[in-house]
Amino acid sequence: MDKIGVVSVSWRRQGVDEVARFTIPANKRPKVMREIATRANLQEVVYLATCNRVEVVYVGNRSSSPSVCRPHIYTAITGQTPAPGESERAMTAWVGEGAVEHVFHVAAGLDSAMVGETEIRGQIRDSLQLSSSLNLVGPRLAWVFEEAAKTARRIHGTTKIGKGKVSLAEVAILRARERLAETPSALGVVGVSPMTERCAKKLALEGIQIIVFNRSLERAAELADRVGGVARPLTALGEGTDEIEVVVTATAAPEPVITLADLERLAARSPSGRPPLIIDMANPPDVAAADAITAGVERIDINDIVDQGREHSEQRADAAADARAMVDRALEDLRDRLVDKALSPMLVAMQQKYQETTRIALERLFRKDLSTLSEDDREAVARWARVLARRLAHVPLVGMRSIVRDKGLDVATTFLADVDEFLGAEFQRRLSEEDSLQLASGEGDTELDTERVTL
Repeated sequence: MDKIGVVSVSWRRQGVDEVARFTIPANKRPKVMREIATRANLQEVVYLATCNRVEVVYVGNRSSSPSVCRPHIYTAITGQTPAPGESERAMTAWVGEGAVEHVFHVAAGLDSAMVGETEIRGQIRDSLQLSSSLNLVGPRLAWVFEEAAKTARRIHGTTKIGKGKVSLAEVAILRARERLAETPSALGVVGVSPMTERCAKKLALEGIQIIVFNRSLERAAELADRVGGVARPLTALGEGTDEIEVVVTATAAPEPVITLADLERLAARSPSGRPPLIIDMANPPDVAAADAITAGVERIDINDIVDQGREHSEQRADAAADARAMVDRALEDLRDRLVDKALSPMLVAMQQKYQETTRIALERLFRKDLSTLSEDDREAVARWARVLARRLAHVPLVGMRSIVRDKGLDVATTFLADVDEFLGAEFQRRLSEEDSLQLASGEGDTELDTERVTL
């Protein structure tokens, strides 16, 4: 786990506005992700962006400390060179087990504005698919996300973390439902995204007419077909005979897509005569706050939704505590499995060393003190010595297991090299062989099986 790291910007630590600043437009992500890998000399990179977080999960090398990686990641995403200390203030970093624990918390919805949310499932899956298509996911991150997915499924299956309103989309649905109950009319949906689709599907089942607006009329029609609604080009928002009381918007556009003129037309056609309600779940926002004020339109943005989500999260504190305990147990199990895997080549090296030392000692003994033994007696002594050597080799491994578990593989390797130069060199050689075999088997660039990491 030592080579795994995370650099993060989240609503909790840096605020939603900073999350927007580090959100890369979808069409630019492949280029920026490759640049991150090149600048920071990283072997694997996954970029995850949601309305309340940006995460760069990576696999580096021994020199890939946060102090080295973070400024490179900052520059690749923003296009700017950070001033001294700026990247540290803007981005939180974890390495090793802390990074893996953070990924587990994110996957289970424990680090979300809406604790226990489920939208993160699809967002992680999409991020992994993109990295896989760019050959930026290898055996280590595939393994981390697969284990995180298993733990998340157990958490949602055995705790109450997922009960009730557990996503930001659910909060938006609640607000839209309240307004439409007062004035029955159509719901306008701007953008085709998991959150807008979830809102549209849920409210369509309640008999609310859905009108989908999108820059691509084809994509709007696809969503409209799925929810039994109608499709319009984005330019038609607020025009024609559509009477819309509520608009839910969540695009990935880097700038607002709903203009002041659009808002004024919507306000003029509002069925209730009141300013329409705009629920803006995009980050960066799809509606400029100043335009909403000028048009006299009620606008709820992601900050408002997060605040309401936080209230729900506080109500699930007990379930969250149970879920975190499950993550802790999963990490303990992972750590034990990794230690056993790391010790495997060490065991081989130690057995080889002990057996070789035993062989040399026996040859000397048979030439001198035990030179009169028969061949049968010599073979009996040799068998006994080999068994003893194997058992003695196991004794230091118990101590080495504790060192690897508590201090890491590097400390154990250094200790071995200081104790015995041959053991240290042989252990390093076998570790290198194991890494080479992994890459040679295709694990380093194998297409990711996202079914195995479905949360």
